[in-house]
Amino acid sequence: MLQRPVYPKATSLEEFRENFAQIQARIVQACERVGRDPGTVRLLPVSKTVDEERIRMVASLGYSQFGENKVQEAQTKADAMQDLNLHWAVIGHLQTNKVKYVARFASEFQALDSLRVAELLDARLEIEDRYLDVHIQINTSGEESKYGLAPQELADFIQSIKDLKRIRVKGLMTLAILSGDPVKVRQCFVLLRQLREQMQTNLPEHMRLDDLSMGMSGDFEIAIEEGATTVRIGQALFGARALPDSHYWPGIN
Repeated sequence: MLQRPVYPKATSLEEFRENFAQIQARIVQACERVGRDPGTVRLLPVSKTVDEERIRMVASLGYSQFGENKVQEAQTKADAMQDLNLHWAVIGHLQTNKVKYVARFASEFQALDSLRVAELLDARLEIEDRYLDVHIQINTSGEESKYGLAPQELADFIQSIKDLKRIRVKGLMTLAILSGDPVKVRQCFVLLRQLREQMQTNLPEHMRLDDLSMGMSGDFEIAIEEGATTVRIGQALFGARALPDSHYWPGIN
């Protein structure tokens, strides 16, 4: 069974160093089990609900990329920490009325699953004279309460956005089922990898699906074993959050 520990809150540089060391060791071990180079796995710290002081501590350890679910929270942090030249990845569902903000400050958007959002984002990026790396979100668990395209919708979706100029498709993202059964969790990651493999031979020339963003604090080792190139780590790094996961990830109880 998957273990879901309660992580203590990290509040000092030493605690963050220790947490990073433990996470990196687990990444290395997972890669070794399947013959992968650990250098092919990006650790994306997820800083939702984390205060500025603690984010600055992590930045002082050499990390410049952070993931956020809520657009307003992310933009507030981006504005407050402009001096650090950080890069912000929006990894949660995006409402159309928040598109203009993401176009202004985000370096990455990992939850694209709507043609309307894609078109609005592309138009707004044109106004801002910016480009944005995006991941297409896939609902690999089949749960109706979760965002993301159904796997069978991906091919048509890619064709529908292929002429957009300002969004740059770089990969796929998924949230695994929240389950104590590692077999069910692994199936979600296997499905995303297989979907990427199926699509690679028929992609528009300017698109890439090289990155697989999958795996969070409770399941990132399984994700790595199945091909994850980005793992989104929040609680194992910063500590347990006061609010439940369902506040950030619809469909998680």
